Amino acid sequence: MKILVTDPIDDAGLDVLRDAGHEVETAYELEGEALLEAVSTAHGLIVRSGTEVTRGVLEAGENLVIVGRAGIGVDNIDIEAATDEGVIVANAPEGNVRAAAEHTVAMTFAAARSIPQAHARLKDGEWAKSEFLGTELNGKTLGIVGLGRVGQEVAKKLDALGMDLVAYDPYISEERADRLGAELVDLETCLERGDFLTIHTPLTPETEGLIGDAELERFGHGYLVNVGRGGIVDEDALAAKVEQGVVAGAALDVFREEPLPEDSPLLFVEDVIVTPHLGASTEAAQENVATSTAEQVVAALAEEPVANALNAPSIDESAFPRLEPYINIAETAGKIAAQVLDARIESIEVRYEGDIAEEDVEFVTASALKGVFEPLEWQVNAVNAPQIAEDRGVDVTESKSRQSEDFQSLISVTVSSGDDAITVDGTLFAGNDPRIVRIDDYRVDAIPHGKMVVTRNTDEPGVIGLIGTVMGAHGVNIAGMFNAREAHGGEALTVYNVDGEVPDEAREELEADERIIRVRYITLNG
Repeated sequence: MKILVTDPIDDAGLDVLRDAGHEVETAYELEGEALLEAVSTAHGLIVRSGTEVTRGVLEAGENLVIVGRAGIGVDNIDIEAATDEGVIVANAPEGNVRAAAEHTVAMTFAAARSIPQAHARLKDGEWAKSEFLGTELNGKTLGIVGLGRVGQEVAKKLDALGMDLVAYDPYISEERADRLGAELVDLETCLERGDFLTIHTPLTPETEGLIGDAELERFGHGYLVNVGRGGIVDEDALAAKVEQGVVAGAALDVFREEPLPEDSPLLFVEDVIVTPHLGASTEAAQENVATSTAEQVVAALAEEPVANALNAPSIDESAFPRLEPYINIAETAGKIAAQVLDARIESIEVRYEGDIAEEDVEFVTASALKGVFEPLEWQVNAVNAPQIAEDRGVDVTESKSRQSEDFQSLISVTVSSGDDAITVDGTLFAGNDPRIVRIDDYRVDAIPHGKMVVTRNTDEPGVIGLIGTVMGAHGVNIAGMFNAREAHGGEALTVYNVDGEVPDEAREELEADERIIRVRYITLNG
C-alpha cells in the first residue's frame, strides 16, 4: 500500500514502513491541488505540524485509512472530518514527552537566571554581573496548566528540585495529582499561587487564548514558560505585561504563528526568551515519534487496533491476542443481526458474558456497530461506526456479566426496530473456531462464512426438502445446514451456508409457501 509522508520524519520511521512492504512517497511542502492529487492514491498519510489536513484533503483521500501525526499536537488535522470519512487519526504522544519536559525545565532555569540575556551581553563584551539577580527554584511554587504526559514529567522533575506543585487540569483525578505530589486547584488559584507557570495543554477551542490579559494580571510577578502549544497564551498581552514588570519574565518555544513574525512584540522585550519550537528536537525524540507513528500506520493498514488512535477505540497491545478473535465474532454477529432484521434500526445492544466481560471491550463494541451498519453504509469502520449511530439517532448500549450459562465467553448483539428485534450470539469453540450459537431463542451452532440463508418456518415434514429443491432449481448449492426448533410441531429456524448468491425469485418462491415464515439472504464478505 502507498504511504504519503508530507513532512520530514526520521529515517527510522521510513524504514519501518518499507520493511512492512509498503510503498513510501516523501513529498514535502505540498499544498493546494498538489496535496489533493498526491493524497488521492494514498492509503496512509504521515504529517508533522507543517501539513494542514483539512476536510478537503480527507475527502480527496478516497483510499485513506489513517493519518499519523509524528508528534503530539493534532490541531492541524480536522479530526471531525476524519471521523466522518472513517479515517483513523493517531499521534505519538510518548515519543517526545521526555524531550519536551526537559526543554521546559531548561527554559524555566533560563528564565529564572536570565541565562540567554547574560550570555548575549557577555558576547557583546559586557561583564554585566551586577545586573542579573536570579531566582532560585527551591521552595518556590510551580503552577502547572495541563497535567497530561508532559505536565506529569515536568512535575516529577521540578518536584525533585524542591518546588511545591499546584496544577489546573479539569480532566485528571485528584488521586492521580496526589501521586505526583501536586495539589489540584482551579485556574485562578493556580495563577495566584504560582511563582512559575508552565503550560502543557493541547490547543482546542476551550484552551485557545486561555491565558490572556486578565490571567496574566492575576499571575503577577512570576515567570511563565510555554513549551506546549502556541495560541494558548495571548502573546501581545504577555509581551506588554513583561515589559511593564507585571510579569517577571517568560520563556516560549511555541507561538500562535510559526515561524514567529519579525514584528512580534515578543522579540523586543529583553526578559522574554524565545526558541524556535525546539521542544521535541532531540535525536532520541525524533526517532521515537517517527517509529511510533510508522508502527501505528502499519497496524492500521493490517486492520489491527492502533495504540494511540484519537478518534477510534484502541486495545492494549498485550490484550490484543485475546480479543482479536472476538472482534471478528462481534462484527459478524452485527452483520447477521442487521440483515435478519431487515428494518430501520432504532437501537443496538452489545452484551458480554463470561471471561470476555473482564476485558476492555470498547473496540469490540465498535466492531459490532461496524457489522450492523456495513450492510447499510457505503463506507463504515470502527472509526466512524459510533458516529454513524449517533447521527442516525440509534441508541447504543453495552452491558457485561461475568456469568455465562453455556460458554466460557459469549457476545450477543441485539438490533431493534422498535416493533421487532433480533439477537445473535457468537462465541469461540476450541482453537478459536468462530460459531454463531444462537439466533433469538434458537440454538444453531452455525459456521459464519461467506453467504448464508436464514429461514423461519413451521416445524413439519417436507419443509427442508422444499427449501433444498427450490435452491437447487435456482442453481444454489447448499454447503452446510444448522437447524433448531422451539418444540416439536412449533416453529423452526435454519441457517444454510450456500455457495452462491440467492436470487430474489428463489426467496419469493419460498415465502409463497404458507409453511415458510421468513427467508433472509445474508452476505458476510461485502
